[in-house]
Amino acid sequence: MGEQFSGSAQENLVREEATKGLNPGLVVLLVIGGLVLLFLVGNYALYMYAQKTLPPKKKKPVSKKKMKRERLKQGVSAPGE
Repeated sequence: MGEQFSGSAQENLVREEATKGLNPGLVVLLVIGGLVLLFLVGNYALYMYAQKTLPPKKKKPVSKKKMKRERLKQGVSAPGE
């Protein structure tokens, strides 16, 4: 009986050693997840920094044709007509 017990105890030790350590799939998932999270946080930080420091975009100049059209829609006659 003593021999059977010591044999099964040794098998349990071998199994425990094999299952210790982290699952490689979990490690890869955590690393990739961490990198994606870091990327998103970095992009957000850069976006906020750019919003504070960069000057606002200049609007495109409106063409004379469009100005004339808008004035006619509003009922104001264009100058020179």
